[in-house]
Amino acid sequence: MTAEPRAAADRRTFIPLDPSLAPPGTRAFRDAGGIPADQWHADQNGETLVPTHCCFCGVQCGMYLRVDRGGKVFGVEPRNHDINRMRLCPKGINAYQQVNHPDRLTAPLMRRSRDEEFREVSWDEALDFTVSEIKRIQRNYGNDAFGLLGGASLFSEKTYLVGKFARVALKSRHVDYNGRLCMVSAAGANKLAFGIDRAGNPFSDILLTDCLLIAGSNVGECFPVMTQYVWGARDRGASLIVVDPRETAIARTADIHVALKPGTDSAFFTSVLNVVIAEGLTDEHYLAAHATGWEEVKAKAAEYPPSRAAAICGIPVEQIVQVARAFARAPKAMAWHARGIEHHSQGVENCLSVINLCTATGHIGKPGAGYGTITGQGNGQGGREHGQKSDLLPGGRSITNPEHRRQICEIWGIEESELPPAGTSMMEMVWQMQRREIRGLIGICNNPFVSLPNYGVVKEGYNATEFHAQFDFFLSETAANAHVVLPVTTWAEDEGVMANAEARVVKHNKAQDPPPGVRTDTWVMCELARRLGAGDKFAFPDSRAVFEELRTASAGTVNDYYGITYERLEETGGIAWPCPSTDHPGTPRLFEDGKTYHPDGKIHLQVVEWHPPMDPYDDEFPMSLTTGRTVAHFLSGNQTRRLGALVEQTPRPWAEIHPSHGFRNGEPVRIVTRRGSEVFPALVTEAIRPDTVFVPYHWPVPTAANALTIDALDPRSKIPEYKVCACRIEHADRIDEVPAPPVAPGHVAYPETQVSRTDPLPPTSPQGRGTSERS
Repeated sequence: MTAEPRAAADRRTFIPLDPSLAPPGTRAFRDAGGIPADQWHADQNGETLVPTHCCFCGVQCGMYLRVDRGGKVFGVEPRNHDINRMRLCPKGINAYQQVNHPDRLTAPLMRRSRDEEFREVSWDEALDFTVSEIKRIQRNYGNDAFGLLGGASLFSEKTYLVGKFARVALKSRHVDYNGRLCMVSAAGANKLAFGIDRAGNPFSDILLTDCLLIAGSNVGECFPVMTQYVWGARDRGASLIVVDPRETAIARTADIHVALKPGTDSAFFTSVLNVVIAEGLTDEHYLAAHATGWEEVKAKAAEYPPSRAAAICGIPVEQIVQVARAFARAPKAMAWHARGIEHHSQGVENCLSVINLCTATGHIGKPGAGYGTITGQGNGQGGREHGQKSDLLPGGRSITNPEHRRQICEIWGIEESELPPAGTSMMEMVWQMQRREIRGLIGICNNPFVSLPNYGVVKEGYNATEFHAQFDFFLSETAANAHVVLPVTTWAEDEGVMANAEARVVKHNKAQDPPPGVRTDTWVMCELARRLGAGDKFAFPDSRAVFEELRTASAGTVNDYYGITYERLEETGGIAWPCPSTDHPGTPRLFEDGKTYHPDGKIHLQVVEWHPPMDPYDDEFPMSLTTGRTVAHFLSGNQTRRLGALVEQTPRPWAEIHPSHGFRNGEPVRIVTRRGSEVFPALVTEAIRPDTVFVPYHWPVPTAANALTIDALDPRSKIPEYKVCACRIEHADRIDEVPAPPVAPGHVAYPETQVSRTDPLPPTSPQGRGTSERS
C-alpha cells in the first residue's frame, strides 16, 4: 500500500464543520494543523490478503497478512476465524513487523572461537564447519556428546524433523525442546490420568459452562483473545473462580479470587476435594463407572481439611469451602490451567489435583464440563507430539516401548539397534554441558540465555561447549554466544501446521519469499543430514512432503494425524486430533463416551501429596519470587523486544510489590535470591500478596528474572520451578538498565524500538487495583 499526501495547499483547505454533527474536539484538532484522514490517498491495487494464523501463543488466532504488489508483507488484518472472531491482541497486531525487520539475519555468521568476532560467511562455509565439528566431537567423545534443542514455536513438520534429525542424522539420544519449560507437567498429568496428552474440551465449551475455574493463568495478558470465551460464559450467568497469587485483570472480575501463596496449589485443590467429599457433593455413580484409585485419593483428601490447607496456602478457610460448593454444585463446570500451577517441582501433582476434583464431581467429557490446559507457545501442543521431546517418538509413541520403536524404525528405514534410547531434559542437558558430557549443540527456535532458570549455570554450561550452532531469524542472546548462526525463515515465509491449546490443527500459509540468503529450517536440517551421510532419509523438498511422512508416522497412534491434510485444513479452518481417516471430522471433545485412552477406558486417579517448594524460606529469604508474562511480550522477548509499539507499551521489567513494604512507585528495589540480585523499578500495588514479589521474565541480564530463579525440576516432568523461589527485597540506589537486543555485525539496534527502554518507571496498567499512578 502507498500513501501520498495531497498538495500542501489542499491540506490547508478546511471544510466548514456543523457543530451539531462534528464529534467533540474535531475543530480543535483541525485548527492545530491535523490532517483529516480523507486527505490521504490509499492505493491498494495489487494487494493480496494471505489467510494464516498468529505466530505467538496457543490460541492461534486467525489473521490475514497483507502483501504488496512486490510480494512483501506490510500489514495485518484480523480474520473472522472461529477461534478469534476478528480479534487480535497487541502481539498479533504487531507480529507482521518482524518479517521485514531491519534486524533480520540474512547471512550465516561464523567464528571459530568465542574470543573472535562474528563474520558473515557463505552457507557452504558455515555448513561445512558445522558438519566438521559434529564429526570431530562425535569421533572423539561418542555420538551422545552432541545434542539438539528444538522449539515449540516451530511448525509440526519441523518439530518432526528435529526428532528425526537427532536420532537418524546425529545418531544421538540427546534431543529435547523448549516446550519442556512450558507444558510438560500438564502433559505428564494428562497421560497418567487419561492416557492422552491434550485438553479435553474445545474453547467453545467455555461458553456453555455454569462455573469456570481458571488456575495459574493470567488469561487477560497471556491469552487475551481467549477472554472472549470467559466473557461469553459470564454473559449467560456462569460464575468465575480464579486461583492466582496476583489479582490479575481476569482475577479482578472473578466471583472468587483465591490469592494463595505460590507453591501451595495441590494442597488447596486437595482440600477443596476434602470439602466436596464431606458435603456429599461427589458424583459416586460417575466415579464407580469411570475411575480407578478413588478410595486412595479419598483417603489422602481426608488429610487436608480446610484448616490445614488454609494455613499452608495463606488464605481464609471460607474460600476453600466457597470454591468447593461453587464448582461441585454447578450443573456444568470446567477447569483450565496454565503455567502458574505447572512451573513447580510438584507441577504434575498440581495438575493431577485439579483432575481429581473434576473427576470426583463428574465434570468430564460433556459440553460445558471438562478439563483443559492452555498452551503457552503457538505450537506448544503440536510441538511435543511428534518426536522432539527426549522420551517420545512421532505420534506420541514412547521411545522405551519396543513395539513403538519397531514401528518408527520401519517408517524411517533404519534398524532398531540404530535408534538411540531416551535422552534427558533441556535443563539436564545444560548440566551435562557443564560436566562436558555434551560437548556440542545445535539450537533451533529457542533462547535459553533468557528462558532457562539460573542464568549463571546456563551461561557456564553453554560456554563449556566446544561447538554451538543456533538457527534463528534474529540474533538472540543465546545465538550471540554461538560459533555459528544460521539465518532461517519467519513463520510468514514458509507453510506448515500447528496444534493450538484445543489440539485443533491449523494451517499457516506462506505470505512472502524469504530475503536473499535466508533458508527454511527444513532445508537446513535436510542439508546437514545430507552432509552427514543421511541424505536419503531426509529427501524432503518442502513442508508438504514432511507432513505426508508425519501423517503416516502418526497413523494408528493416540496422536493420530493421518486423516488431516493441507486441503482439509484450508477447507475447514482446523481439525482436532485424533483424526484417523480423511472422512473423519476430528475429535474436538474427548471422553464423551465416558472412556479414556487407557486400555481399561477409565480415568486413573492419582494420590497427591503436597510438599514445600525446593528453595526454602528462612530469615534471610522470607518472601516468594514468582515470574510470568506481560501482554506486550512473548517468552524470551527475542521477537517482541524489537517491535516498537510493544517496546513502547512495556519497555522494561518491574518488581510488583505490596504497599506494606514502604516503597514508592518507580523506586529502585533490589530482589535477592540464592542465585544473585537485580534491581527493578517498584510497581506498588495491593493486587499482590504482601509475602510475594512478581517480575516478568522477557528480558536478558542484567534485568533477567531468570538470573534469580532456581533450576530445581519436577522429578517426573523435569519442568523448572519458575513460579516460586525464596527471596528478599531491599532498597537500592539505581535501577539496572535494560540492554538492547543483539544485532549482527555492522548493524545497530533498530532505534525506533529502543527509545522507551530508558524509561525508569514501570507501566501503569493492567497490573490492577491499587496500582500507583505515574508522576
